[in-house]
Amino acid sequence: MKKILAILFNLTIGLVLSSFLGGDLFAAGMIAGGLSLFSTGIGGVLPMAIQKEIWENDIVESLWADNGFLNFAYNADQFVLAGKVVHIPQAGAAPGTKVNRSTLPATVTKRTDVDITYAIDEITTDPVHIPNADTVELSYDKRRSVLSETTAAINESAALNMLYRWSPTEKAAILRTTGDAVPAHLDKATGNRKAAKLADIKALMKLFNKQNIPQTDRYLMLDADMYEQLTAEMDANTQRDFLRAYDEKTGVVGKLYSFNWIMRAQVMRYSNAGTPAPKQWDAVGEATDNAAALAWHKNSVERALGDVKFFENLGDPTYYGDIYSSLLRLGGRIRRNDNKGVAALVQAAG
Repeated sequence: MKKILAILFNLTIGLVLSSFLGGDLFAAGMIAGGLSLFSTGIGGVLPMAIQKEIWENDIVESLWADNGFLNFAYNADQFVLAGKVVHIPQAGAAPGTKVNRSTLPATVTKRTDVDITYAIDEITTDPVHIPNADTVELSYDKRRSVLSETTAAINESAALNMLYRWSPTEKAAILRTTGDAVPAHLDKATGNRKAAKLADIKALMKLFNKQNIPQTDRYLMLDADMYEQLTAEMDANTQRDFLRAYDEKTGVVGKLYSFNWIMRAQVMRYSNAGTPAPKQWDAVGEATDNAAALAWHKNSVERALGDVKFFENLGDPTYYGDIYSSLLRLGGRIRRNDNKGVAALVQAAG
């Protein structure tokens, strides 16, 4: 409507000008066209040649990793709403056996069970303010974009927090890489590290075999750099066999040495202590940080995830706009008290 009014306004100006120019409509049109480059000062009239800013309908949002790996764990989601602490009873030592027992009465033993626990955490996002002007002037849906980004951000935090909870701390469950020296690839890390080798994955398989961990439902998560180091070492036959297990729906990129491999941008960081210690996912990076891959059996780790809850305050009078935030409750840990069925492959100094 505004454009039509602008055209009619300019035509009227042209007719008026033509009366002063001896009926020269061409000259009058040229002058009116020039005037249209400037504001007319008449309400509701839009100059024809205004240079409008063009916004695409879709905003380019941040990239987030696929967190489908959380399905490859014991599901304890039902406990999220029950309380703040989850208990996992651990059976004590199994009774002994004897062939052709000759002494009676047999010795009576008492089984002592162990109770291990983990707390349900609460992850929240920083509130986001959408000014009232953005809901009126922008051609893309900023509210939808904010909610989408909020969901992705809190899910990413939940996934990284879960990997931290699943990371072993005992020396027996931590293996070190043995390959040639390569530059450290973690943020802030400096110097060289030993690359991951296929022999290191075979060593993880041996560890699980000795622990009598079932061959099925074993998983290995690698970051992009360690994954590239390992696949570069595969010959054509090994790579062919590896890729047979590729499954886009589950996120499994291949299978080798009894492990279903998963790749994501960030997995875990460990310190460079005598017995490397896992580092909180949101801790500031350090020069001595070592990247780590995580191996586990589906029944050796547990996750308890709740739904994302959104909060909104529409038309906040103090911010002159809308405020949005979100919350997620989650928990998890290594299920066994002896930590069997979970291991970390940590970079060694190069």
